[in-house]
Amino acid sequence: MFFNDFLWDECVSFHGHSCPGLAIGYRAVESAIKKLNLTFSEDEEVVCITENNACGVDAIQYIIGCTFGKGNLIFKDRGKQAFTFFRRDTNEGIRIVFKGGKKGEDRDEWTRYILKSPLEDLFDFKPPKDTMPKRARIYPSVKCDICGEITSERNIRIKEGKMVCLDCFEDLSNLDG
Repeated sequence: MFFNDFLWDECVSFHGHSCPGLAIGYRAVESAIKKLNLTFSEDEEVVCITENNACGVDAIQYIIGCTFGKGNLIFKDRGKQAFTFFRRDTNEGIRIVFKGGKKGEDRDEWTRYILKSPLEDLFDFKPPKDTMPKRARIYPSVKCDICGEITSERNIRIKEGKMVCLDCFEDLSNLDG
């Protein structure tokens, strides 16, 4: 993978605009590729645990192929610009944590700074806090006894003897009585 203006422009197109958050994700995935010798994940060869749901995650999805749909992008809401990458075939992992940076710069200057700075100036590189996640599991689908919508078996609850989806389980007005 060669990081260049063309790849950055493709990430911006995928995300919708250029911003410092996208640049953080772009450089984080560049770091992961260099540190773990990663290639694009066609299936679940690479796993990323992201500790935020911000702009940078789009760069991770676009460049390395970790996505929610494949089950190799896992969201842990910690509000941190931190990303843990795992390589399944070697069981290697690294946690990449953004250090922050200069305050007071405008967005364009801040984005350029992130894109041009040495990776070691931008990130701390740490061992993973988490273990390698299991491969994505596909659960059977079940029809909710109240609304009739199909949902994953893992999200079904039993309420007064009925198999119900989470929405109906939480909306007690749907139940008789």
